[in-house]
Amino acid sequence: MAVRGLLGKEEALRIVGRVLESSPGDMTEVLLSGGVSYLTRFSDNYIHQNVADSGHSLRVKVIFGKKIGTASTNSLDEDAVKEAIETAARVAELQKPNEEFEGIPGPEPIPEVNTFFESTFEFSPVDRARGVKIITDAAQAKGFKAAGAFQTGASEICIANSLGVRAYHRSTSAHLRTVVMSDTGSGYADALATDVREIDPAEVARIAVEKCEAAQNPEVVPPGEYEVILEPRAVADMLGYLVRGGFSASAVREGRSFLSGKVGEKLFAEQFSLWDDGLDPRGFPMPFDLEGVPKQKVVLVEKGVVKDLLYDFKTAKKEGRKPTGHGGFGGWGPMASNLFMAPGDATVEDMIKNTKRGILITRFHYTNMAHPMRVLVTGMTRDGTFLVEDGRITKPVKNLRFTESALRVFGTMDMVGKDLHRAGRSVVPAIHVPAFNFTGVTEF
Repeated sequence: MAVRGLLGKEEALRIVGRVLESSPGDMTEVLLSGGVSYLTRFSDNYIHQNVADSGHSLRVKVIFGKKIGTASTNSLDEDAVKEAIETAARVAELQKPNEEFEGIPGPEPIPEVNTFFESTFEFSPVDRARGVKIITDAAQAKGFKAAGAFQTGASEICIANSLGVRAYHRSTSAHLRTVVMSDTGSGYADALATDVREIDPAEVARIAVEKCEAAQNPEVVPPGEYEVILEPRAVADMLGYLVRGGFSASAVREGRSFLSGKVGEKLFAEQFSLWDDGLDPRGFPMPFDLEGVPKQKVVLVEKGVVKDLLYDFKTAKKEGRKPTGHGGFGGWGPMASNLFMAPGDATVEDMIKNTKRGILITRFHYTNMAHPMRVLVTGMTRDGTFLVEDGRITKPVKNLRFTESALRVFGTMDMVGKDLHRAGRSVVPAIHVPAFNFTGVTEF
């Protein structure tokens, strides 16, 4: 059934079916995606923008033998769709044969996972404003200013091909985030969910305000190596760089990954276990990939040992394996979608008590990959950075720049939090790392 802003399964399948019938190719793939997004932005303790956006896009891949052409459109009217098909066909005809092409996947049963919640989809601008007001009132009570956004929305995706793949999924999402600021400090907090009822604005407000309050008048500490306590948002940032190219089977096969020739080895700390599970509702699940292949749970690391990789259809066929449901539509290679780290038995307070001299980090900002094979990441801390001495937080510090390898972070971590948190597309704990390299100090 269609709902406001969404096509619904029946209409989506009708549209992609029309494309397949009209395509002149030997084989054709279609990706239809879109939805609706609602956003309430606030700054200086007041709401300054309410916006809504909706739309769909269609990508068509037309294949003649091993010659492939792709085209897209953000209009679903008949003429626009027809033009996209014709453009993809013309592009394919002009290509040289892609000798690496391994065909397209056939249909398989797709498991169901519920990620669409009416509570989220029907969440109104007034509902979002009430959540924002809780945050701004808490900030104002301390003489601080809050900025951020409360986003809710729904999306759908439909994938089909000429071999019989027909896959449809719809989902909702909600994200409340805020930075609470004063002239001399700031604190960040956020919450993500598919069901907006799981988001507690009062808890988001409490964390951000307390961070800001503790961060007043930060002092400079010199760069160098420190113990660090990474809260979940910082963990998820580093984890993203580790997995992005490293656990792609195509990258390993082509020698572009730090894991080339090392699958089966113990490369990480005993406490580090990692998997990707597209069906686990604790994250943001989707039951199939962008090739229409059902997702499988893939254990990537178990107690520090690299166990497996992520496979798309092409790489799996080359290696005589079954794809794991991590393919992209445009030949991007296998991608993680719903990552989970195993929890430990510690709390952040335990980590603080066991830190001789270190830095507590709320989150990172402006991170970039400096060296893919070493997974060397550079960036800076932000919105709550504190010095820990002799088992207690002693003072806020000005933000630090860092250059550090995610391999070392997850290879040496020695304490893992027992509580898991959604952060981006990952569900992760806080961790303690015995040595982390800071290269410079900022002015704030």
